[in-house]
Amino acid sequence: MKNVSAKMVQYAIVAKDLAAHLFSVTLTVDAPSATGQIFTLPAWIPGSYMIREFARHIVQIRAESGGKPIALSKNDKHTWQAEPCGGTLTLHYDVYAWDLSVRAAHLDQTHGFFNGSSVFLQVLGQEDVPHMLAIERGTDRYCKNWRVATSLPELKAKRYGFGTYIAANYDELIDHPVEMGNFELATFKAHGVPHDIVITGRVPNLDMARLSADLQAICEKQIAFFEPKTKRAPMVRYVFLTFVVGDGYGGLEHRASSALICSRADLPIKSNKPHEMSDGYRTFLGLCSHEYFHTWNVKRIKPAAFAPTDLRSENYTSLLWLFEGFTSYYDDLMLLRSGVIDKNAYLKLLSKTINNVLRGSGRKKQSVAQSSFDAWIKYYRQDENAPNAIVSYYTKGALIALALDLTIRTQTAGKIALDDVMRVLWQRYGRDFYEKGKTSRGIVESDVCGIVEEVAGFKLKRFFERYVEGTEDLPLARLLAPFGINIDDTRKKNKASLDVRTVRDGRDCKLANVYEGGAAHRAGLSAGDVLVAIDGLRVAMGGSGSNLDILLARYRIGETVMVDVFRRDELMRFSTKLGADQAPLWALTTVHPT
Repeated sequence: MKNVSAKMVQYAIVAKDLAAHLFSVTLTVDAPSATGQIFTLPAWIPGSYMIREFARHIVQIRAESGGKPIALSKNDKHTWQAEPCGGTLTLHYDVYAWDLSVRAAHLDQTHGFFNGSSVFLQVLGQEDVPHMLAIERGTDRYCKNWRVATSLPELKAKRYGFGTYIAANYDELIDHPVEMGNFELATFKAHGVPHDIVITGRVPNLDMARLSADLQAICEKQIAFFEPKTKRAPMVRYVFLTFVVGDGYGGLEHRASSALICSRADLPIKSNKPHEMSDGYRTFLGLCSHEYFHTWNVKRIKPAAFAPTDLRSENYTSLLWLFEGFTSYYDDLMLLRSGVIDKNAYLKLLSKTINNVLRGSGRKKQSVAQSSFDAWIKYYRQDENAPNAIVSYYTKGALIALALDLTIRTQTAGKIALDDVMRVLWQRYGRDFYEKGKTSRGIVESDVCGIVEEVAGFKLKRFFERYVEGTEDLPLARLLAPFGINIDDTRKKNKASLDVRTVRDGRDCKLANVYEGGAAHRAGLSAGDVLVAIDGLRVAMGGSGSNLDILLARYRIGETVMVDVFRRDELMRFSTKLGADQAPLWALTTVHPT
């Protein structure tokens, strides 16, 4: 058992009603404020930059002291204040948990999951005292054989068991998500640090041995990347919490764990061809690699706006291109360096990123610095016009990292790389702080270019002005050429197109995006329109998608077709002059010497 200070905040959480999806939380404060203790619930969770208003899920709440009710008033949408009391103050409240994502809480007969930011009220003024959490087994019969998976340190609990856990402060408490249920479990060590893989959900014939081996290789490569001499990880244990569904994808980083959602088909199965890798499994490993890289880049190396983080309102930074974009560059690169994928597979992933960035005209209107700052209102609130209005700081940020890496390697004859920049950031803004038990001071926007220039040894101000603060496309073909890699446009130049993206809506084919300047845009078609017919021939949905491409393949660029659609249940007809297919289809290939 760890030593615990006399003054602490205590929580207890239990699955109260699986069918109603309710967690019951008890919060005990031994020494509440004499003027009336104030409590608040975070409005957002770090790593997911949108106000989510977690307080809306509190169904009922009451307070008591010495067995007597205490008045509890609400100051704003996520803040409560108790009347002054002379002794211990206890809150009892229920939280509705039906958000099947990595961000909040979910509870039913199959499992229970929660992030602390969505269920644990913060005791203002006592954020830095130890916080104890009792995770109690529910009384429902489904909970009988459940186990507990979390990276939170145990106090009076066995590993994977119900009981009490301990955190040094509130920030640590809410940075260790918890999974309860009947999960599959595997453990491996990466440079001596135990890592758990927790799989919740039915996955027939799951090849856990292969998953463990692949993740071990990735994790060891990343640990050695930041600490090549000592190979020392910044955590004593790490947990991959994975919830499996029929069709899903998502991840969220934490200081010693990651919360993941994946499709059942994305996980590896035992087979006679163990070296084959599906696209889905490769994507899942990339997700794991991404969230694991965040252990350093954003959880410990932070932007100044997140040091410390204010979870009551938006925290603005223009550096998400560095923290999410650079992480998106290294996630796939670590798959290559660890030997999990080969060079050809990596080039395909890189080609996909390039094509994603070039697909939308929003990249010409918004810089990655602006995209980072506006993440709260744009990137995390995307609508049908998003490709025409915004750029992703994930994907273009990854290409900026690639371009910087290639530029630095070229200018220094391979003596210095972006790797060296990342290690300097770790030493100055991450390692030196967490080892001394201090909070990172955070990177200021205006310092980034100077740090990169210092490490690289040459000026890069113009690069930052054009590609980070500006909206120019990166000269990737020129930068890749010295490394023996070509970029080729593999589009069918004679392919007629409406220049749209469609989705299935029941049996209908609906326009999800209408790309600016394309044939559909010029004709007056809009996102949300349901395609009915092209020149009187029905647009139909099949098992592999719609027959739209088949219908359009009979026409040449410049020909006019009649497009019938339903808009708000009203039939409309548009005369549409078909244009050339504008969807980018660049492919990276290795130049073989002759």
